[in-house]
Amino acid sequence: MREVTVKIGLERLDTQEGITVEVLLDSEATGLVMSSEFARKQGFKLKKLEMPMQVRNVDESFNKEGPIENTVEVNVYYKGHVERMEIDVIGGQKWSVILGMPWLARHNPEINWKTGEVNMTRCPEECGKQWRPVQGKSGWEKQKEEEAKEEAGKRREEKKKKKKQKKGKTVEVRKVAEE
Repeated sequence: MREVTVKIGLERLDTQEGITVEVLLDSEATGLVMSSEFARKQGFKLKKLEMPMQVRNVDESFNKEGPIENTVEVNVYYKGHVERMEIDVIGGQKWSVILGMPWLARHNPEINWKTGEVNMTRCPEECGKQWRPVQGKSGWEKQKEEEAKEEAGKRREEKKKKKKQKKGKTVEVRKVAEE
């Protein structure tokens, strides 16, 4: 089975600092989860739950790391869309962040399962309306910059490839002309 991942921007609410992270889109996950190791490493401010929530794994067993005891509140940025979300923090995760059915159902993205391309064409009207600039660069601006750098890198590679192909053809023509 193919795993579909996307790069999103996560913005800490307390400092407005943003990072880009590759996340798993998982239609079998019944929530939004962040690895406790990732949350700690990135310095996210944890919010203690009043009552811990038991977690079951895909195989119906209880998570060996125990119940969910904390959440983090973040701004999530992806391809021009933004929303403030509360994400459950849980130990023992392979992925830093998993966006499960609540996110998938809300945004209803078009997913090409062959290529892994995800397009946000069916989002609710509210998408992006919570965004507001802050001092320095917002998470969305950082995400846009990273996407632009990635796109520029792809264009450079394509240009080099075309140039090499052209160069190869020119050499062949010269060889024929010399004979």
